Amino acid sequence: MKKNKFTQFDADPIRLEVFKHLFASVADEMGIVLRKTSYSPNIKERRDFSCAVFDPVGNMIAQAAHIPVHLGSMPLSVQAAIEKFSEIEAGKQNALSPGDMILLNDPYKGGTHLPDITLVTPVFQPFEGSSNLDQELIGFVASRAHHADVGGMTPGSMPIAREIIQEGLIIPPVKLFSKGIRNDALWDLILANVRTPTERSGDLWAQIAANTRGVRRLKGLVEEYGADLVAFYMQALLLYTQKMTRKLIGELPDGAYSFTDYLDNDGVAGNPVPISVTVRIRGDQAEVDFTGSADQQKGSVNAVFAITLSAVYYVFRCLLNLDVPNNSGCLEPVRVIAPEGSVVNAEFPAPVAGGNVETSQRIVDVLLGALAKACPERIPAASQGTMNNVIIGGWDPRFGRPYTYYETIGGGTGASQISDGASAVHSHMTNTLNTPVEALEYAYPLRVLRYAIRGASGGKGKFKGGDGIIREIELLSESQVTLLTERRTNSPYGLEGGQPALSGENSVFRSGVEEKLPGKATIVVAAGDRLVIKTPGGGGYGRKD
Repeated sequence: MKKNKFTQFDADPIRLEVFKHLFASVADEMGIVLRKTSYSPNIKERRDFSCAVFDPVGNMIAQAAHIPVHLGSMPLSVQAAIEKFSEIEAGKQNALSPGDMILLNDPYKGGTHLPDITLVTPVFQPFEGSSNLDQELIGFVASRAHHADVGGMTPGSMPIAREIIQEGLIIPPVKLFSKGIRNDALWDLILANVRTPTERSGDLWAQIAANTRGVRRLKGLVEEYGADLVAFYMQALLLYTQKMTRKLIGELPDGAYSFTDYLDNDGVAGNPVPISVTVRIRGDQAEVDFTGSADQQKGSVNAVFAITLSAVYYVFRCLLNLDVPNNSGCLEPVRVIAPEGSVVNAEFPAPVAGGNVETSQRIVDVLLGALAKACPERIPAASQGTMNNVIIGGWDPRFGRPYTYYETIGGGTGASQISDGASAVHSHMTNTLNTPVEALEYAYPLRVLRYAIRGASGGKGKFKGGDGIIREIELLSESQVTLLTERRTNSPYGLEGGQPALSGENSVFRSGVEEKLPGKATIVVAAGDRLVIKTPGGGGYGRKD
């Protein structure tokens, strides 16, 4: 956690709770604006976006209840923007100005994968008693949204790639707006490199509207309570979350707890990809060490450090089981070791499209597997462990234009010591919804033939794992399909004698003949072909009597 001038606090507990909700309400309101003004079903219906509030040095103060994989990574995007544009001189950050908006998606500069575009906006307020020309930085607001296409070698920008250049347009931190004036050259460059420019333009404007609302709301808090009090409670909330996390870690038995699980493969080579972790608990501090994990892969399952950090944040935040703020204080007592050049801390030019969506899920699985040895009463069996990414693109003959459809499909969650797992839901690092059938069929040349729970796919045990989903889609025009899925060979594990869940299955029916598909593939399908995705269940818990 980066420090500002407040290092200790004696916060009023009532005001602390009030400010927790005030900051969260800024992020919540940004999210509502983004969802309601967005253009694509992926953002409007699936809600594949996050909004957050940050202090002047890039610590996350509050995030709305959006996407967990963005929790730990968004601060790195804000800090990358600060690093590029801020020149600290006499206490002022004079390279940033009111009206600036910084755009980026580079995974090696705080991003996750290229379709996730982040917009960062500094928030300024005039110094008390000064003119509007003399302003101080009071924080940042940021939105991140998954855009259904940002160029690259296949529609949807999540190909089975061998280098990140093939995955789409890479945007380093750059000002989309400078002092309120849009950079039209940058705007035109982005839209010229995507397959669906009208949709991208609409979604970018939605992010601009969300950030504008966030600026207004954060400035409103300063106008009502004063800049000093707002800054004080930003720091107080960070320290409160840090304190609660230390308390949680202190309740765990000291020791070293290890676990290894595997990705099915990287989509290029057919070998399993091990991810290993050792969690060391020492008093009120934890060390999370991924030494022993595989080197970065040829295929796109590589995770950048921001993703690994997000997964660690998510797991410790879940263990808290308290209504504490979603902020950067959670990671202060946790040291993360991720060897450079490994699958959990990849280096340029490794492809990373699947690291965000698939490897993040496996990192959670190995962390929970390790912590199950320290606090088994708190840890469930493995959930489906994949986002079941389906990307379809081609020409929409109804409207005479290209289309790109992106979907993640839910599955089963793992059973716990006290209950069965849930069926047909998104779990862990994704918090999106499904695309409603009506919205999908209206927006794309697709028809949903079946959408059902995959019975008996959860692992057996004293408590049963949740069941997965069956989703069958008919293609109404020739299209290109990319599948980026996991748990097709390595099943979600059970705990304490519970059985593993069924693995997922992918297939396509051409002229009524079924063709089995691997977990990661790109194929061309004809009008009338049918794509069938069967998602994994969750692991069972305990031996069945």
